[in-house]
Amino acid sequence: MPSHHHDDHHGHAHGHGHQHASAQAQPGGHGHGHSHAPASFDRAFAIGITLNIGFVAVEAFYGWRVNSLALLADAGHNLSDVAGLVLAWAAALAGRRRPDARHTYGWQRAGLLAALANALLLLVAMGSLGWEAVQRLGTPQATQGWTLIAVAGVGILVNGFTALLFMRGGSDINIRGAFLHMAADALVSLGVVLGGALYLWQGWAWIDPVMSLLIAAVIVVGTWRLLRQSVHLLFDGVPDGIDLAAVRSGLLALPGVAGLHDLHVWAMGSTENAATAHLVLADGADAGAALQAATGLLRHAHGIGHATLQLETPAFAASCLVRHGDSTG
Repeated sequence: MPSHHHDDHHGHAHGHGHQHASAQAQPGGHGHGHSHAPASFDRAFAIGITLNIGFVAVEAFYGWRVNSLALLADAGHNLSDVAGLVLAWAAALAGRRRPDARHTYGWQRAGLLAALANALLLLVAMGSLGWEAVQRLGTPQATQGWTLIAVAGVGILVNGFTALLFMRGGSDINIRGAFLHMAADALVSLGVVLGGALYLWQGWAWIDPVMSLLIAAVIVVGTWRLLRQSVHLLFDGVPDGIDLAAVRSGLLALPGVAGLHDLHVWAMGSTENAATAHLVLADGADAGAALQAATGLLRHAHGIGHATLQLETPAFAASCLVRHGDSTG
């Protein structure tokens, strides 16, 4: 059961409730236990990076040999995904570093930065692919359909297997970014297989650059959400899945809570959310019970494991200089 503390200092009470996954109560109202990507993802990253480096070499060689822009473009894209996996792995390792006197929150935001870097890397790669495909459309060149099908078929297996390694990380934007990239690559490889089959069937030399453009479009659409979400979280936006209005109304409905202001919710990193708020307690309210109920609500109903709450009397709240998001019960 989380503990708490409060004191009448300058006319108001301070309450700090920190609840994390597997939190243990500590003196002073702080429960510590941080939720990060499981250590087993280290093995997933190592396997995924090794497999994709090998596949990039094979795909680039055969793309050059049969003069296939689709294969060369997909090899370049897979190379960017190797870099993306390395970034994501480095971010996961950084996020597990313990806080210290210089970085009191640790390095949790590394996952958000890696997700942003991955999105930008993909968009730049796809812009280059699209430009080359448009130029190739003017001068279509013959290719070898069976080679395309065979190499891209291997790509479906490699990328599909790598995506499965990261399927369990849906709540972590960094791990989810790695999963989405690998899953998208499996679909891209499927597109190359279809392009090779159409070339064999109809002899359409233009199908290769057209498939390249379709590949680029699919990846840009899939990447845009990752880019938008990572930028949103880096600017302390409210994380997806958290309804700020519901958080506010839930806190106001707690026994003993007469008002609320200065409510903020943001992502500390790719796996953990935080909140701060000023809770105005009704006269005679039990401060300890209100703090325990509020931190429990934030933790269990909204997935906010790191909550810092300032408890105020009605008299102090009336003169509190911080009035952002003022609400009364």
